[in-house]
Amino acid sequence: MRQILMFIILSSILVYSSCESKESHHEEVRTFPISSPVRMDTSFTKEYVCQIHSIQHIELRAQERGYLEKIYVDEGQSVTKGQLLFKIMPRLYQAELEKARAEVNFAEIEYENTKNLADSDIVSSTELAMARAKYEKAKAEMSLAKVHLDFTEIRAPFDGIIDRFHVRQGSLIEEGELLSHLSDNSEMWVYYNVSEAEYLDYMSEVERDSSITVELLMANNKVFNQKGLMETIEADFNHETGNIQFRATFPNPNRLLRHGETGNILMTVPLKDALLIPQKSTFEILDKKYVYVLDEEHRVHQREITVGQEIPHLFAITGGLNEKDKILLEGLRLVKENDEVHYEFETPRNVISNLSLYAE
Repeated sequence: MRQILMFIILSSILVYSSCESKESHHEEVRTFPISSPVRMDTSFTKEYVCQIHSIQHIELRAQERGYLEKIYVDEGQSVTKGQLLFKIMPRLYQAELEKARAEVNFAEIEYENTKNLADSDIVSSTELAMARAKYEKAKAEMSLAKVHLDFTEIRAPFDGIIDRFHVRQGSLIEEGELLSHLSDNSEMWVYYNVSEAEYLDYMSEVERDSSITVELLMANNKVFNQKGLMETIEADFNHETGNIQFRATFPNPNRLLRHGETGNILMTVPLKDALLIPQKSTFEILDKKYVYVLDEEHRVHQREITVGQEIPHLFAITGGLNEKDKILLEGLRLVKENDEVHYEFETPRNVISNLSLYAE
């Protein structure tokens, strides 16, 4: 019995030793991927909060006093140039026009009679001149009465969309009272503010008279299906904000955009000769960014870096690294200062090509 027990104990020890040996045999040394910063031209997308305006957006106001007799359109309706929109009761102005026309006829008859008498030397030329002046005055007053009558009809000065009404049919309208707004949405002007530093960078990098295209991110986080053209820059900086206003023009063939909307301008900004590293190769300590740099003895050392610009998947570095440095790409939490590591070098451009970055 004792011999059997000893045999079982020895067998267990041998099995345990065999398993431990196999586990030790299969344990592998971890290899870390490393690479180097790369210098290249690229670009990034900058977002600016923007305000969207119709290329024409005007107030429709009454030019005469009276009762609003008829509204010929509805709110939100598309109208064409010259289309009748509102009509103010014209009876008073029609009567004034008829009165003025009668006075013109009377003055014309008086002038013709005076002219005949003047031709016969019965009246003086002075009387003829006075009759003619009276006739011209009557015609001018008739033209003025016609203008007042025409003002009772408010027509669209251009193709556009009618806004909400500020009055209702039958209302007593005062001269100059706001009736509605009219917007031409065939094209849209989009305004956005740029800081002084970005303005200077833009002016130094963009050639004069070159056209810059931008995109519009709408409020539903979808990109508008038309590209805009950056056309004008405001003359002066805002002293309170330190910004200057840019304006881009977007075609709006389907009239999707409306006056007063908001969104974000997506502007592509070039980066010339930038030193790039993957974002995944960095870590933070107290709001400062670091990387692990490999020395000649294959040991890692943390080094603080200065980030100039954040790009999708990448950082553009302005301090702390150069192109000859070798940095740890992955496994940052598995190493500590002065650890010796086994590594495999990956070419910088191959690393960047796997980061879904569009670079030049």
